[in-house]
Amino acid sequence: MSEVSQYSIPKLYQRKIDELLENELTEKEFSCRRILDVPTVTSVIDTGFPANEENNNRLYDMAVTDDNKVWMGGHSRELKLFDLQGHLNHTVNITGMLSCVYLCMYNQKVVYTDQPNKAVKMISETDTVVFTTGDWAPYGVTSAASGDLLVCLRKDDQSKVVRYSSTGTVLQKIQYDSWGQPLYRWAVYITENVNGDIIVTDWEKKAVIAVDRLGIFRYSYSGVTYSTVTTDSVGHVIITDLSWNKIHMLDRDGRFLRYIIPEGGIKNPRGVCILGDGEMMVGESLTEIAKRIKYQEE
Repeated sequence: MSEVSQYSIPKLYQRKIDELLENELTEKEFSCRRILDVPTVTSVIDTGFPANEENNNRLYDMAVTDDNKVWMGGHSRELKLFDLQGHLNHTVNITGMLSCVYLCMYNQKVVYTDQPNKAVKMISETDTVVFTTGDWAPYGVTSAASGDLLVCLRKDDQSKVVRYSSTGTVLQKIQYDSWGQPLYRWAVYITENVNGDIIVTDWEKKAVIAVDRLGIFRYSYSGVTYSTVTTDSVGHVIITDLSWNKIHMLDRDGRFLRYIIPEGGIKNPRGVCILGDGEMMVGESLTEIAKRIKYQEE
């Protein structure tokens, strides 16, 4: 075992009682809303990303801003910012070779991972390197409630999740289970749920794997192939399944609830983000079309 310390003590943050009560009431109200039997596509965005010559993939990942716009990344050296009506608001050039783009919002700025240069970068006036990841190539990245960044890393046939501070200090490594066996084979996309679970899609295991804040195994959900993951405000786990044209919905403990398949279907879904009010944006990897989907009633 190359790394002895698997876990580190997480930061503790105080929250006011009224904030906790307000959050609990919001969750109860949201969870009482009915999931639509047939979700509807309320708008469509043509992102214009070109095709990868090898596998024809176009659209890889997306992240929603505080003002409900969506950054999207595809097979391109550009990131594009769209509003929900499909208008292109902004385009920025990114460095590095053409490769899969994984991104998230962090402190109201878009962050992406640069695999060829093994770096996590933030878009500002210049293309700022937040930190490098050594010999490990970064894949999925997400911002945590603690103010840290969680990054999926891969080297050879090994994968792990690392929690970084905003300056790139390693705060936590998650790689092995309680028996010393690797948790991941190929960790690709990552998100943090409202209960603190860290949820990762593993493209080699063809599963979604969840651990708690300490990195201790919680559950695994199998039966998905090339998948992406996000969560909504009440802890639903939303998983896109690129190969099987489905969107899976789990509860916060990893139990299957239902499929989210909009009217007219969804083709090769990959990138996904929650817009709020029971809506999500889902990108079709091969068509480069992004669909705004209403999946929960008002």
